[in-house]
Amino acid sequence: MDARVPFSAYRCQVLPEWIDYNGHMNVAYYVLAFDQATDAFLENIHLGQSYVKKHNHSAFVVDMNVTYKREVQVDAPLHFTTQLLEYSDKKLRIFHQMFHETEGFLVATNELLLVHVDLNSRKSCEFPSQVLARLDEIADHHQSLELSEQVGRILGLTPIDPLITDTDSRYSA
Repeated sequence: MDARVPFSAYRCQVLPEWIDYNGHMNVAYYVLAFDQATDAFLENIHLGQSYVKKHNHSAFVVDMNVTYKREVQVDAPLHFTTQLLEYSDKKLRIFHQMFHETEGFLVATNELLLVHVDLNSRKSCEFPSQVLARLDEIADHHQSLELSEQVGRILGLTPIDPLITDTDSRYSA
């Protein structure tokens, strides 16, 4: 992986079973595809399946945000980029973008917060030194990348304004 650009190692094609009654890829399969892109990134930073089997530690997703930008249909070729946003000794935050492989448009985004977990104790634990070294290497390059407007996005009908009161909302409980 060239750490100077967003990580890009995962590609897939929209499968027929991913299509819902609206004739496009169902929301659940966006998450599945993003999960597979996450696995590719974890492999690259030495936290993949062989690491889990050898050390009985893994990375768990503890928070996630998905935005759906454009629909895709069966057989659409997709490719994914992953940007490291930040990390600590036990956690990391990454941002995926899903693109239509041939037409180039942004299909969806996915922001994840992951925590490193000891599978015996089921508690968080520090990343091993080789993982932190790899994250350092990637961060040195990714910190200069432009952030998508979707990073850190908060769900809402309008932009968040801390001065809005309950009477300003259309929702009434």
